[in-house]
Amino acid sequence: MTGTKLAAAGTAILLSTAIFAPATADAHTDRGATQVVSAHGNLRDLQLGAAGPFDHARATLVMVQHRGRSLVVFQVRGIDRSVAGRDFGAHLHVGPCVTGDGAAAGPHYNADAVAGNIPPRVDATTEVWLDFTATRAGTGFALTQVAFAPLPGRRAIVIHQEPTDPQGAAGPRLACLPVEW
Repeated sequence: MTGTKLAAAGTAILLSTAIFAPATADAHTDRGATQVVSAHGNLRDLQLGAAGPFDHARATLVMVQHRGRSLVVFQVRGIDRSVAGRDFGAHLHVGPCVTGDGAAAGPHYNADAVAGNIPPRVDATTEVWLDFTATRAGTGFALTQVAFAPLPGRRAIVIHQEPTDPQGAAGPRLACLPVEW
């Protein structure tokens, strides 16, 4: 599916769910505006010198923000087929995607932390978790909806070695997709 088709599908899904689901207030977002954020391209290797399942992969991200909510679609192609059936964690991080430097991406983007809530909750309602399973065709797909709109900036979608556990950990950082809006 192309980025344009993903954006259209994401917009339709989000708008239909926004009509029926109550929106939450977000001081950082114009509740009536809809914004579509997209990114696509080759994944950047975060473990240079070591062969990994995402070394030749590409990804597409579409995030539709509407009424303080976000629908996020993430698709990966070109995953090494030897990892078919394996689950990987993927998350929106606060920092940029820098080849060879997984730490540059910083921690997960957390809506509670941004709002100043101490301690912040760490779960799929306060962070953008995009875990996926690698298929025999070398693809992966994730879809999530959160009740917040991440603030603009130079961000990264980081793919981790393991699926996300209940505390938000997912192991070493393998690859990332730069996202900026």
